[in-house]
Amino acid sequence: MPNIKSAKKRMRSNAKKAEVNTIVNSSMKTAIKKFEKEVKAGNKEDASNYLNIAFQRIDKAMGSGLVHKNKAARLKSRLIKMMNTME
Repeated sequence: MPNIKSAKKRMRSNAKKAEVNTIVNSSMKTAIKKFEKEVKAGNKEDASNYLNIAFQRIDKAMGSGLVHKNKAARLKSRLIKMMNTME
């Protein structure tokens, strides 16, 4: 446990940031899984809706620095490829 006032504050702020990062990261993964589920089911309209949501979540994670821009591009590419093979 830190003794210095600034270190205590840093611990609190790190905990808050970790919580937000966890929420953003898990929502991104959930959106991707929902899209993949719809692709496997063959629902084209639902899949395109979930694709848009997944793209938004990936971009948000990239913007906050949780995901590197190359990883974000790779994820998007894979999702688009799945969508195109469905057609």
